[in-house]
Amino acid sequence: MLRHSLHRLLLAIPVLFGVLLIGFLLMQVVPTDAAQVRAGPSATPDVVEAIRRDLGLDQPLYVQFGRYLWRLAQGDLGVSIINNVPVSQELGATIGPTLELMAASLIWAIPLGIAMGTFAAYWRGSIADRIIMAFSVAGVSVPVFFLGLLLIWFVGFQWQLLPFTGRAGPVWSWDGFQAIILPAVTLGGVFVGPVARMTRTAVLDVLSADHVRTARAKGLTERLVVLRHALRNALIPVVTLIGLQIGFLLGGAVVTETVFSWPGVGRLAVGAILSSDLPMAQGTIIVLSAGFILVNLLVDVLYAGLDPRMRAA
Repeated sequence: MLRHSLHRLLLAIPVLFGVLLIGFLLMQVVPTDAAQVRAGPSATPDVVEAIRRDLGLDQPLYVQFGRYLWRLAQGDLGVSIINNVPVSQELGATIGPTLELMAASLIWAIPLGIAMGTFAAYWRGSIADRIIMAFSVAGVSVPVFFLGLLLIWFVGFQWQLLPFTGRAGPVWSWDGFQAIILPAVTLGGVFVGPVARMTRTAVLDVLSADHVRTARAKGLTERLVVLRHALRNALIPVVTLIGLQIGFLLGGAVVTETVFSWPGVGRLAVGAILSSDLPMAQGTIIVLSAGFILVNLLVDVLYAGLDPRMRAA
């Protein structure tokens, strides 16, 4: 188990390096000059050139990238060009709201998706099964921003039931709890469908297995048969899908935070890219990509723990 974990960790290092390289190169093709942004629109060319030299932007790209990696190795993410605040400080203030939003979306989406998939598998071919699968397909197909805008228009604006702009406080406070409902429903709404479909497929495979028929022959209730003998053995592929989808939720969080003005890493990334704040944009890319890699690494380790056959892979 430890050997498998170390092997997956070593494989994640070149992936992270590739992400850093691609993110660095993408920031270089932005048409806005970072030195001009720092200097301001009324700065003279001499001032802009001096700032460019001070930032090291006059050096070749490979030199800039080497210095960038050296600073990262020392834990230095740079300073924001726009507000002259350390990038690590801004990221530290936004990671909490992003994790809060993701946890709030998963805490209802995972149980609902598993319950829907199990119910659809047990009543295979029924009207309920078709309704659940139609709902799952719709959940996968509807874009995150479209669902968010629908909730804002109806629940927030027309009916005025819940706030839909910003974060009103920590989630354990009443105002914070109300403010996070619509973003959590939006982000978790795209998560329910894939979990329900995978759960239905996995449970259907297990329901026809010999040990399930043996459990029924022993006289166990259908509830125990489905929950203890079918669902428990069907959770391995479901856990894998959940882990992968959590990684993809980081991308959905960028859109959700922008739509709802949620002060998280995703919204910070969009603002940094639009304002050509290169150090801040690169810092957010590092955090989001590292989160994705970490989630996939944890899924690999967890999958190996659930299925010993994967440890030799």
